[in-house]
Amino acid sequence: MSKIWFVTGASRGFGRQWTEAALERGDSVAATARDISALDALVEQHGDRVLPLPLDVTDRDAVFATVAAAHAHFGRLDVIVNNAGYGLYGTVEELSEEGLRAVVETNLFGSVWVSQAVLPFLREQGSGHILQVSSTGGVLTFPYVGAYNASKWGIEGITQALAAEVAPFGIKVTLVEPDSFATTFGAVSAKFADPLPAYDGLRAAMGDFKTAISGGGAPTASARAVLELVDLDEPPLRQLFGSKPLGYLKDEYARRLATWEAGQDLAVRAGGGF
Repeated sequence: MSKIWFVTGASRGFGRQWTEAALERGDSVAATARDISALDALVEQHGDRVLPLPLDVTDRDAVFATVAAAHAHFGRLDVIVNNAGYGLYGTVEELSEEGLRAVVETNLFGSVWVSQAVLPFLREQGSGHILQVSSTGGVLTFPYVGAYNASKWGIEGITQALAAEVAPFGIKVTLVEPDSFATTFGAVSAKFADPLPAYDGLRAAMGDFKTAISGGGAPTASARAVLELVDLDEPPLRQLFGSKPLGYLKDEYARRLATWEAGQDLAVRAGGGF
């Protein structure tokens, strides 16, 4: 059976690649973007199987209205892709209040608003699959990436709770955790804090940061993978995209366990076990 998708940030990057993949196999997509003129080619090619909708995910009222319009148009929603987002880069000391609030509003709050808006429809139909586009930066941290890490770690936490809450209604939830991919993420979709000279050495040691966060995997391969993912009867809560993350996640969690174990004596005493 063909599926009905609702995709945020469908004009470029993963959103665009996954939208195209869904359409090419015969599914229909409510494709949202801040500027829907970027979706004109999709409409020309796929006709009424594409519903372009303008949306700023930080506007909660607009999110609810847009989801309702998509549901009214197609009659159901099967796959929800929370993809809209961007990276804000800079050291913690360099972050402005405005910049930090904006990236969290988009990456975290926007994802929550979309999830809230679709849930009544998914509960009523007793099915649906929410894909939250997280990142390996949602389970690891890196210097200079703290703001982005904060937004994605927030998505990880709230989504794991969401998955347990909606499972009784037949709704599936998956955190997609991509490594770096060759998208526009490090160029068009990136913002940088005003630099402080104290951290020039860190930036020099990191080299070409924009290239690093935009290199790696092929978005077209991720599109094939996401189609396979949404067709699973029992999709996982978490799914890495990329060949490298599993190795360094194993290392990271080994270090965490070692740290917790080394501090267990103090932990027991802190809990009253003197």
